[in-house]
This record gives sequence, structure tokens and C-alpha cells, in this order.
Amino acid sequence: MNLRRARLAGAAAFATAGLLLSACAPTPAAAPPPTPRVTHSAEPTPSSTPTPVPVVQTAPLRGTVVEDAAALGPALSAKIDNHPDARPQWGLEHTDIVFEELVEGGITRYVAVWHSDVPDEIGPVRSIRPMDPDIIAPFGGIAAYSGGQERFVAMMQDTDVHNAIHGGADDRFMYRATSHTAPHNVVVEARELRAEYATIAPPPVQFLFAPRGHAPIFGAAAGGIDVRFSTVSARSWRWDAGSAAYLRSQDGRADLDAAGAQLRATNVVVLQVAIDWSYGIVPRTVMVDSGDAWVSTGGSVIRGRWSKQSQTSPIALTNAAGGEIRLAPGNTWVELVPTSGSISVTG
Repeated sequence: MNLRRARLAGAAAFATAGLLLSACAPTPAAAPPPTPRVTHSAEPTPSSTPTPVPVVQTAPLRGTVVEDAAALGPALSAKIDNHPDARPQWGLEHTDIVFEELVEGGITRYVAVWHSDVPDEIGPVRSIRPMDPDIIAPFGGIAAYSGGQERFVAMMQDTDVHNAIHGGADDRFMYRATSHTAPHNVVVEARELRAEYATIAPPPVQFLFAPRGHAPIFGAAAGGIDVRFSTVSARSWRWDAGSAAYLRSQDGRADLDAAGAQLRATNVVVLQVAIDWSYGIVPRTVMVDSGDAWVSTGGSVIRGRWSKQSQTSPIALTNAAGGEIRLAPGNTWVELVPTSGSISVTG
């Protein structure tokens, strides 16, 4: 056998042996499927941020449910003109509480308080009076007015309230409107003034309110109430069931806001008050005192008593049994009627 045949024979024998070994070897297990590969994009998709849920609180001066922003920040009180040339006023329809008081000549002015619904502008503002520190001090916050007798201004500045006086450091937030004649035309840019002092604490609760959605259950049904501050200042309030509010009139005519709508209140609180005449022709309503009260709310009138223990104390309202009178949640007008005036409940 030559060399070439020997090599061929060896190769054939080797191949035969390989086939025999393959036939005898066990079959290997199937390989597991490959793990899928996760591919990340170059620009990751941002995770969705949940929308903040507003915190629900109770407005301290209205007892109504508001978002947290409306329950924060200082109260803004202002001495508002009620001379016929000052009407219609700016912003009265947005007030939380309004106090009507007797001033010289038998006419009235307002101490109006805004907190949960502050408009762009309020006014016209006028000068301070000796009872105003006792009215405004419980609210803290800011008091806007146009000045006044030096002794009365000093009394107001002696409180913990920030005084914003026309002609003073906060004059940049005030201007004279051309729609009214002086001195009945000083307007306050209310939101800007309040924002300047946003760190001042919000006001404490003044009146007690019935549970949300409920009107007080006590009192006698009545169509409204008439009050007279003097021979030249008569006011009336009439219950309107359709709007669940009292509509205001002055001297027999509807009292209108700047938009032509009749001014209204959820609650009308009438307090019979003494007048201090020690300041000459300027009457001073005595606020740290007590007396008879008429509370109109929800179409009923509750007879009771009012009391105020100190300058910074809120006004307390109690019924004939000595229990606390609660108001319906909403805005309130307080009529400070002199004992020389008159108060009449209508059927």
C-alpha cells in the first residue's frame, strides 16, 4: 500500500469512529431563550408631577369655605365715605364686614373690612374718628384712611394696626379719581397695598358661624329691619329669599354698588350703642360696652345682647338665654345705632 492510500484509509477510519461516537453521545438540553435587552432612550421621559390640591380652610371673617390663599394675609380695613357725593363707593360689594357709624351732622360713615375677597380698588377713603381704633383693633392688619384730627390719628397709631394714611409713606397706593369730586374721591389700590404687607398675620375669627351650609335655627321670622341714626339718616334691610340675602336701602332708595347692583348682606347685626360727646361736635360711638342687639339672618331676627370687653376683643353676641348667637356663613353689616335713634323689625 502506498502512502496516499494509507492516508485515505486512516481518514475514513477516523470519520467512521466520529460517527459512532456522535450516535452514542447524549443529546444536549435546549438552550434557554435569550433575555430581552432593555434599551433606554437618550432623552428619558420625565415623570408626571401630581397637581397640588388646594388646602380648604374657613374664612375667619365670613365662615365660608375658601382655598388657603383667601384665608391668609392681613385684613384691610378702611374708613369709607358715605356722603351722597361719595356714592357709589368702590369695593363695598366685596367686603367681609362693614360697620356703619354716626359722624358729624347726623350722617354716617363706614369702617369696611376686606379679607377673603379683596378687589383692586376701594374707596373713597376719609378721615379717622375716635371710635375707629376700637372697631379696627380686633382685626389687626392694615387701616387705610385719609388722615384726620391729630389726636384721632394718634389714637389709631397707638394700636398694633399698620396705618396707611393718604399723604404718608403709603401714598403711592392711593390716588384721586376723576369720577368723584374732592374730598370724596381718594381711592386705595387695595391689592397692591395688601401685598406690600403680606407678612402681617391674618385676622382672628370675630363672629361665630353656624355649621357650613346651615343657617341659625333660632329667631322669629321677619321681612327685614329698619334703623335710623338721626333725622337725616334712615336705613332699611329687606330679606330676599331668592338670593338668601338682605338688600340695603338708604333714605328710601336702593343703595347701589359701582356696578349698579343693590348692596346686600348675608347677616345684618344691629347694635344699640351709647354716644360719647366729649369730643365736641364729633360723636364717639362707645364700643367697649354692652347693649341690646338684633341679629337678622336667614329671614329671621334674633333678639339678644352684645358686649365687647376691651379694645382688642371681638364683639360677643348672646341670646336671651345667654347662649352664643351664630351667624350664617357669609358677609355681615353691623349697624351701630345710637340710643337716640330707632330700630324697628318688619313683618
